[in-house]
Amino acid sequence: MITSVNSNISALQAFSKQIGVSANNVANALSDDFKKSRAINTEGENGQVQTTITKVNTPGPLVEDPLSPTGELKELSNTDIAEEMTNQIIASHGFNANTKVIKTYEETMGSLIDIIG
Repeated sequence: MITSVNSNISALQAFSKQIGVSANNVANALSDDFKKSRAINTEGENGQVQTTITKVNTPGPLVEDPLSPTGELKELSNTDIAEEMTNQIIASHGFNANTKVIKTYEETMGSLIDIIG
């Protein structure tokens, strides 16, 4: 059962990383030329959750630079706020689910200790 709790703890850490990466993307959504990152969770050794963070190099939209006297184009961030909000909701639900599993484990162990005395 301890291995299961360790898996849940690694999942909490992984979902925290996902939320952090998404928050960074949102914070830089209005920065010119910013490239968003993506955090992907996968199963590692012994049921642990591993997070891989990669930069997404797709180009952002091109718009006319209002500060350029020649009307040059500039690239905006490739961050999609709606996508980031969805990612944050999913990661939040995953985090909450793993928290509940750990809480239930602790309650069960407490009840067993009370029974054994």
